[in-house]
Amino acid sequence: MSKQKDENQAAEPAYKKLLAHEQIEHLEKVLNEAEQKAQENWDKALRAMAELENVKRRAERDISSAHKYALDRFVDQLIPVMDSLDQALLSCGEDAQAMREGIMLTQKMFADVLKKFDVVIIDPALGDAFDANLHEAMMMQESKDAKPNTVLTVIQKGYRLHDRLVRPARVMVAKASS
Repeated sequence: MSKQKDENQAAEPAYKKLLAHEQIEHLEKVLNEAEQKAQENWDKALRAMAELENVKRRAERDISSAHKYALDRFVDQLIPVMDSLDQALLSCGEDAQAMREGIMLTQKMFADVLKKFDVVIIDPALGDAFDANLHEAMMMQESKDAKPNTVLTVIQKGYRLHDRLVRPARVMVAKASS
């Protein structure tokens, strides 16, 4: 029986062999380690939840942007057609009034379609201030009549899809006379 008793004592957990105050210290140490581990796991869980929320927000923003700018390439391909219509109107003489009216009507229809898809035509007026965010200065010309850094001529209209600039308006800018 004593052999069996020795085996039972060996099977007892280590803390039972310790004195009472040593047991308390041991249990406090184990408890502190468990609390630390629990806190570490809680922190990891919070970080994982925050990261998941960030990924979710980023995905929503990307999807929104994809929907909003899905027509970007389409618009980019349509702009040269509008440019051609602009040039045709400029080169059309007064003799060809019927052709001019047809081209103008086609151009208006085209502009209306672009407007339906939130494409804004940037067509600065003579004397408008030059805005580097919307305009591209193709050349500068001295002018006594116009204020410096204002638009003298629009060479090509610009286009914006929602809030994204597809192409700046290409303009001639006034500079002060020397």
